[in-house]
Amino acid sequence: MGWRPFTVIALVLTYAFAPQAGAHCQIPCGIFDDETRFSAMKEHVTTIEKSMKQITELSAATPPNYNQIVRWVNNKDQHADELSEIVTYYFMAQRVKAPADSADQAATAQYVRWLTLLHGILVHAMKAKQTVEPDHCVQMNRLIDE
Repeated sequence: MGWRPFTVIALVLTYAFAPQAGAHCQIPCGIFDDETRFSAMKEHVTTIEKSMKQITELSAATPPNYNQIVRWVNNKDQHADELSEIVTYYFMAQRVKAPADSADQAATAQYVRWLTLLHGILVHAMKAKQTVEPDHCVQMNRLIDE
């Protein structure tokens, strides 16, 4: 039984339009490390900040270049989403674990601290999508450093 043209076309289309896998799967493969993620997060914040500056400068020009403004807004939003994805899928879903012993106050306090820092990054990433206020980038960098 040979391949029918319809089957081949269906396979090609399925592959072409299937969502692509992200940079990290949710199995404990152990090949990624936290420092690499922190570096990527900092790069995203830097790009968000540059995008904010470009949006502000282009918006002040006469006449404003709306095509470029839209491109920088899209760039800013994409990097905020990618930062949020690292926080959510790498740290919150995989790396930060609830303490095995709920009576361990030190472990519980550390767990709450990590979740609070990560939540703060998510909130500032969301606000960075809504505004061009550079303070959100300052806060994201501070939280990442912590």
